[in-house]
Amino acid sequence: MKPIKSQSINETEIVEKAQAGDKSAIAYLVNTYSSRIYSLALRIMRHEEDAEDVLQETFILMIRKISTFSGKSSFYTWLYRVATNVALGKLREKKYSDKTISIDEPDFQSFKGYQLSEWPDHLEEKLDDEAFQNCLTMAMEELSDNYRAVFVLRDLENISTRETSAILNLTEANVKVRLMRARLFLRDQLANHLKCVGLPDGA
Repeated sequence: MKPIKSQSINETEIVEKAQAGDKSAIAYLVNTYSSRIYSLALRIMRHEEDAEDVLQETFILMIRKISTFSGKSSFYTWLYRVATNVALGKLREKKYSDKTISIDEPDFQSFKGYQLSEWPDHLEEKLDDEAFQNCLTMAMEELSDNYRAVFVLRDLENISTRETSAILNLTEANVKVRLMRARLFLRDQLANHLKCVGLPDGA
């Protein structure tokens, strides 16, 4: 089995070879996407062992199901969909959702007038701050699974709304609504409970 050289790589050709059972092509895809899938899984699952399980199961499924990839989306969108479904399935198995706070309860009504821009500015810079990361981790523990997935994909993984809708099988409008609700819920947790950020005047 010859390793695939990194020069002039055409991923479409690599995927086609992997679909035909080429072990070097499969190894290339695993090596290329392992770190990103692990990062995604860790952000959704919040525990390293669970993230490692998601990583392993995602690539097992990739090998088994890659023949079903039709090329209608990018390969990484397809793979992210597999990984996200595995992660959400594990969360349901662990019944994490029973421990989360619903953001569809009446208390959420007071947030409906706020805009997405009221999420803390320059989130990328704040994520470099260890204290803010710790606060965000704690806040996300209280966020329901489906909203956490949207927040992770859009704000932490920087996946576009269109790609997120494809990964989660949601409409783009639904993605935007869930992202708004997730941001507002997390902002409330960070400000009122963890005292990590300030709320806008009048909030």
